This record gives sequence, structure tokens and C-alpha cells, in this order.
Amino acid sequence: MEVGIESIIHELKKHGVTDKTKIDEVYEAYDIAEKIHRRQPPRETGEPYISHPLNVALNVLRMGVYDPDTISAALLHDTVEDASFEFKIDDIAKMINPTVAELVDGVTKMKAMEFSNKSEQIKANTRKIVNGLTKDVRIIIIKLADRLHNMNTMSKKIPEKQKENAEETLTIFAPLASVIGAYKVKNELEELSLKYLNPKEYDRIKTQRDELFNEDLPKLQEMSNQIMSKLKDIGIESNTIFRTQSLYTIYKKEKRGYEMDNQYDLNYFKIIVDTIDDCYRTLGIIHSCYKPINGRFKDYICNPRTNNYQSLHTTVADKTGRFIKIKIRTREMDRIDAYGVAAYWNIENYHNIANIDYGKTIDETNSIIRENSQFAKKLIEINEASHDDSEFIKSIMSVLLTDHVYVYTDSGKCIELPAGSTALDFVCEVFPDKLDIITGIVVNGMDVSPKEPLKNNDRIQIKIVGKISHEGWENYATQDTAKQKIKKINEKNNAE
Repeated sequence: MEVGIESIIHELKKHGVTDKTKIDEVYEAYDIAEKIHRRQPPRETGEPYISHPLNVALNVLRMGVYDPDTISAALLHDTVEDASFEFKIDDIAKMINPTVAELVDGVTKMKAMEFSNKSEQIKANTRKIVNGLTKDVRIIIIKLADRLHNMNTMSKKIPEKQKENAEETLTIFAPLASVIGAYKVKNELEELSLKYLNPKEYDRIKTQRDELFNEDLPKLQEMSNQIMSKLKDIGIESNTIFRTQSLYTIYKKEKRGYEMDNQYDLNYFKIIVDTIDDCYRTLGIIHSCYKPINGRFKDYICNPRTNNYQSLHTTVADKTGRFIKIKIRTREMDRIDAYGVAAYWNIENYHNIANIDYGKTIDETNSIIRENSQFAKKLIEINEASHDDSEFIKSIMSVLLTDHVYVYTDSGKCIELPAGSTALDFVCEVFPDKLDIITGIVVNGMDVSPKEPLKNNDRIQIKIVGKISHEGWENYATQDTAKQKIKKINEKNNAE
């Protein structure tokens, strides 16, 4: 699909951007980018280079961000790196505005001449990208939009470059998409990466998955029709979306020994309703029609995941006894599921769902995201504790590139930790200021050792009696930041 600046402007105006000054800035950003990239050779696809920044801007719009500064930055994101003449971030600040300049600076790679080798450059640039979440989340949105277009147009690159980009995408960009809750982007990046890293497996899984989905679809449609008829009778407007697992999710499950045709949640459907009240009423209708399976119900509306994902999940048995997974959510929740924090600026009455009100400024929204994102807090902590880029990358990968366990505080707050975390890791994450006065840890009502491994949905309390020594406790933590906290507490207590 050919994209032009007029189609970008049309989308902005359609979604409420009427300020002539901001529209003119987007036009100016395009003119600057077009002039700079005009001197570059065409992309491997044969298209002129300007097609790339235009498509990056389009991807930003598709993620629901109709902020003209973000669009201007998307159009200009490669200009400082690619200009054949001296063109600086300061020039963008003068020609467009300082905000756009800061966003472009956030996505601009550091130059190779600043480093002794390629590895150091890659680590420093990775640190810069990841830290974008603590400065302005729009930086990560632009980088994801950029990577998405690059991965979608990689077929003409040499195999070595395809694999290099795919591995980097799986290592950095897909996990980042997950962190900000943009699951649609995450799944697309993972599938494209699998396509280039293991094309035979990609083709096999896709063929088998599609065959199984086509077999299941009539059964899913029959269930959906019955449920929607009942919902209509009680005045609930709804629609159904049929889904199947992403290819990369299936690939990972098969690596763990699961056969595709035995996965109960391979094919499922979502029921989309108008309000939170409708979600719970819909759940009641489903359970009145089909037998719910004990232990398979999850309420992520009352207890959202740490990236603010919200939905009700239930698994029921159909007439043949086969398990079928159903997700229930509002339209706003479904948009967040697709695009994560990118959706925050464009959801009316969002305060009914999370702690971000519609109509907040960009600065206010970024501040709220930082305050409410456990990952953003962890990122700041890791960045401050890391002496160099290698140490930072090692620590951040242990957080990004791992499965997670979701546990709860005594007050019901959901905490996300890397899989394999112990009760002590939880304490270091949630109660670092109370480490020197904690005398015990309680999980699900039972006293446990600090080294007790945590499981999904564990509920954790702490006991506080008085100041005691915790010598050796650092051996019970699995996370480097937790070990450092314990060590500092012991050093402080010993000094006293």
C-alpha cells in the first residue's frame, strides 16, 4: 500500500487534530525528511526511502496515537543518522519544536565513532532505547513502529541480515511491546522473527494451525450464537471475535512438549461488550449455558496485569466435553490489549478502567505511566545500579527475556516478577524500606522460607516485629537488584 503525506494528514484531522500550527509542523517534518532521504538510494524493496518514514508514521497512527508531535518525530526519525550534510537535533528543535527534537533524539542511534567496537555501540543504543520508557513512552512507540515496518519489508535482505534483525527483534523489541501491553504488535514481531529464523517451522505451524482453526470455527460459532442470543434477551449489546494463538506462542509451547491439537486454548473467542457491568453479567450467562472448569477463571478486571491488561478469562466445557476458552472485555480493554499504553491518549472515560483519565496532557500521561508501571520503576532502579552498558543489558534481559509469575500483596495488588522468583525477591520488590524489620514471610496463610519459590496467584504477607539480622538472606534472592538491597541492609545493620 502506497502511503503519502496527505493520507497521514487526513487521518490526523479525522481524529480531531485541527490546530493549523500542528498540522503545518507535520507538513514541515515531511518536507525535511523528503529532502534528506531523496539523496539516499531506494530501499531493497525498490521503493524510495521516504516510503519508510511515511509507513512508520502510519504504524504510529494504527497504534492509536494521533499526536502530531509523535507523527512529526516518526517522519524525522532517520534524518539525523542519514543526512549527507550536517543536520542536528538542535536543527529539528528550531525548525519544528523542542518536543519533536527530544523524541527524534530518543530514537536516534549513537554513532559508531563514539565506540571502540560494534558490540559496545549496540549495547549503548539498546540501553538508550529501553530507557525511553522512563523518559517519554512515545520513544518506544516510534521504535516499535519503525521495527514493525522494517520486519514487514525484510524479504529482499540477505539471509544473514534477516536473521540478525529477527534475533534482535525477539531479544529487545517484542519484549518491549509486551512490557507496554501492545500484544498485537508483540505477536506480529514474534511471528515475523520466526519466519526468518526458522521458515520451515513457521510454514508447518501456520498450515497446521489454520487447519485446526477451520475445523473448530463452526463449534465456536455455535457457542457464540447461543451466548449472544441470551445476551440480547437481557439487553446486552455484544459482538464476538474469533481468535487463534500466535504462531510464536505455539512454537514455544511445542518446545516445552505440548502438542498443538491438545492445547485447550489454541482456538478461542472474545466477547466484546460496552461496560464493565456487562462483562460480569456476560460471565454469568456463559456459565449458565456451559459448565465452567474449576481453576480456569481469571479476573484481570479487578486485578489487572502490571501492564494494565484487563479482561475476564473463563474456560468452559462444550457439549462434547471439550474445553473452550472465552475472554470477555469492553471495547476499550480490547484496544489496550492490542496497543497498550499507545491507546491511553484516545480512550474516552478511561478513568473507568484504570488510573489514567481521558484528557490528560502528554507529560501527565507519561508521569502516570511511570508511576503505575512496575517495569518502569525496575528500569530506573537497574539503570542507576548499572556501572556500564554490559551490566545494564545483562540485568534488563533477565527481566525482559523471561516468563513471569503474577502474585498478589495482602491488599490485592498484582505484582509481576520473573519466573523462579522467591518470596524474598517479592519482599525486595515491594517492601525494600522494611527489609531490616521483617521477621517472616507468609504465603497463602503459611509461614515460608525466604527462598520459597513463588507460583502464579500466590498471596503474600510480611511479618514485622523488630530489627533483626538477615545475614545470608542474599543467597535466597534470584534477582541481582534484590541481592544488592539485602547486602546494603546487612552492611547498615552491621555498622550500627
